[in-house]
Amino acid sequence: MSLAFVFPGQGSQSMGMMNAFAKVSPVIEATFADASAVLGYDLWRRCQEGPLEALNSTECTQPAMLTAGVATYRLWHERGGAQPKLMAGHSLGEFTALVAAGTLDFRTAVDLVRYRGELMQAAVPPGQGAMAAILGLEDIDIDEACREASQGEVVEAVNFNAPGQVVIAGQSSAVARAIEVATARGARRALALPISVPAHSSLMQPAAEKLRERLASTAFTPGSDVAVYGVDVTTHTTAEAIRAGLIKQLYTPVYWAATVRTMISAGATQIVECGPGKVLTGLNRRVDKNRDLKMCALEDPRSLDDTLAMLKI
Repeated sequence: MSLAFVFPGQGSQSMGMMNAFAKVSPVIEATFADASAVLGYDLWRRCQEGPLEALNSTECTQPAMLTAGVATYRLWHERGGAQPKLMAGHSLGEFTALVAAGTLDFRTAVDLVRYRGELMQAAVPPGQGAMAAILGLEDIDIDEACREASQGEVVEAVNFNAPGQVVIAGQSSAVARAIEVATARGARRALALPISVPAHSSLMQPAAEKLRERLASTAFTPGSDVAVYGVDVTTHTTAEAIRAGLIKQLYTPVYWAATVRTMISAGATQIVECGPGKVLTGLNRRVDKNRDLKMCALEDPRSLDDTLAMLKI
C-alpha cells in the first residue's frame, strides 16, 4: 500500500482559502509570512481580503497556490501524517510537489513561480488570453472543435484531466468560439475558468524561453525517496531533467489522467489532494472508479481529521 499526494494548480484558488486551517494551527500563517517576505506584500491578507481580481491575476495566484499547498503539507506532518511515497502536481502544483519532496527550497520556489506568472502574463496581455473547461466530449471532438474555432488564431486542448473533462486555452476570441462550437457538438458543459493567461498553450513559448534562463541558476537537490511525477508523466532524478520538465510544461499539455493512472500502476492505493479545494479529487475519481482506492482532499480541519483516521495514522 502506497500513499500518494497531489497538489492543485491555478483555478482552485478562492477568497478566504486556508482560513479554517489557520484557526487550528499557526503553521499556516507562518508559511504565508515566509512567502510574503519574498513577495514584498501580505499574501495572507490578499487571499483573505482580495480584491478577487488581484488574487486571480496569475502572478499572484501562482505563489498563493504554492504557499497554500506547502502550508497544508506542513500541517499534515505537524499532525503526524505519514510521508507519501509518490507525488504529483497539476501544472503549477509540480512546483509545490518539488518543495514538499525537499527538492526545491520553499522561498526560492515562491520567487520562481511569481516570476513564472509575470512571464506568462507578459506573453499574453490581460484580456487577450483565456482558458475554458469542456465537459462531456471525447478528446478527438474537442480537438476538432478547436480547429473549427481557430480561424487563424490559437486555441488548443491543454489539460487532459479525466475522461470527458478537457481544458482548452488560447486567444480569448478563439476560446469563446470554441466554447460555442463545443456546446453545439453536444458538450454537457463549457465554461471559462478564472485564469488570466492561456497556460500550457503554444502562446507560452516565449515565456518558457525566459524561464529557462532563470531555471539555469535555480538549485534543485534530487535524492528524496519520493517519486515526483512531472508533465511528461515520468519522474526526474537529475536537476537538469527537472529543469527541462518545468520548461516543457509551460507550453505543452498536462496529461493529468495519465499521471494518475501511472501512480496507481506504481502502487498508489491512497491519493490525497493537498491544498485548497477538491478539484483534483473529483478528477481522480473519474480517472479510476475502483472503490478500493482511497481518494480524498485536505480542504479543512474536518477533512484532515477524517483522512488521518482513514489512513489509521
